This record gives sequence, C-alpha cells and structure tokens, in this order.
Amino acid sequence: MNREVESRKMLLVEDNLDDIELILRALRKGGIGSQVDVVQDGEEALDYLFGRGDHAHLATATPPSVVLLDLKLLQVGGMEVLKEMRGNERTRQIPVVVLTSSTQEDDLAQAYQLGANSYLHKPVDYDSFRELVRQLGLYWLVDNEPPQG
Repeated sequence: MNREVESRKMLLVEDNLDDIELILRALRKGGIGSQVDVVQDGEEALDYLFGRGDHAHLATATPPSVVLLDLKLLQVGGMEVLKEMRGNERTRQIPVVVLTSSTQEDDLAQAYQLGANSYLHKPVDYDSFRELVRQLGLYWLVDNEPPQG
C-alpha cells in the first residue's frame, strides 16, 4: 500500500456489536482493518465528524475518506447524520455508504435524496456479508480516487 492510501481512513457508524466485529474482521482480512474508526451512535458520529465533545481533538484533523453508515441508530438516526454531513462544508464531499438491514423503499429513496453515495443491504449470510464489506473497504480506501484537499 502506498503512503497516500495508508493515510485514508473509514468511519464506521454502527450500533450492533456483532456487525461491528464482523465488519472489522472483513476489513482486516482485506488488509485495511487498521484504517477504521468506530462510533456507535449518530450523536457520536456527528461529534467525531465536526470535532466536538469527546472528539474535539479531531476539529483540525483530516476527515475520514468514507463513512460507512447504518440507518437505524439510537440517539440521532443515520438519516439525520447524513443530512448534517451534506449541510456542512467540512463534510459535504465525504462519500457516505449506507449499510443497513432496512429494505424499505422510502429509506433507500431518502438516503439518496440526502446525498448518500451508495446504499447496500446487509446480507444475512455471513460469507456474503464479509465479502461485501471487504470489497467496499478496498474500493473506498484503496481504489477510489478522492478529490484533493
């Protein structure tokens, strides 16, 4: 991995501990597990992204290269996180991949209306879920060409 790729990171916003472990394991298997920060609710995600509260030290840090966002979160839901991200200059261009168990057409439509870059259903099958996460991690952290600055 080159230096530029090594500096990229993903923010995982997920409240299900089993899914967190599965996602991290799949990313480690793809060689990019060390490039993931995890928060477990929408409020903490916003604090992380905007450098507030316990994450104030991140106020001047480079934002993540991609956010992997669950929709069904406690406190502040995933749609609200997405809306706040797209309404702020600092986070407007960060790619957001919605990874959710929701199969509701309204959730899909709303996520794209709010500016999601991708919407993926969490596969029920363990191997399919692991492979999906591995591939999306490689795509967004290794293959994808983000804008400079």
